[in-house]
Amino acid sequence: EVQLAESGGGSVQTGGSLRLSCEVSKASGYAEDLYCMGWFRQAPGREREGVASLGNDGGTRYADSVKGRFTISQDNAKNTLYLQINSLTPGDTAMYYCAFKPGFCGTFSPGRYTHWGQGTQVTVSS
Repeated sequence: EVQLAESGGGSVQTGGSLRLSCEVSKASGYAEDLYCMGWFRQAPGREREGVASLGNDGGTRYADSVKGRFTISQDNAKNTLYLQINSLTPGDTAMYYCAFKPGFCGTFSPGRYTHWGQGTQVTVSS
């Protein structure tokens, strides 16, 4: 009922920037008054971690490790969620996923999110 498709990943050098996109498709008739969109990332051998979330009430939340460098936004007309990522470091190398959950954003716990995209790879070289 909700499909997500990420794009925009790539290989950049330290200090570079990327803008990730997530196209959101909802089945006809799907109605959810309150929901949350999130960006997560997972590096090899590490757990999936939340980096940013955006509620449809406009509220945003960021992980401490990305505050001031990452910006989450959405274009409702295009049904697209974005993640602008600046001042990249090798520590940001990971597969980045967008995700959807009904209700308030609340926790960054991946288990709370019900729908996931396939991911887009971000690789930062030194």
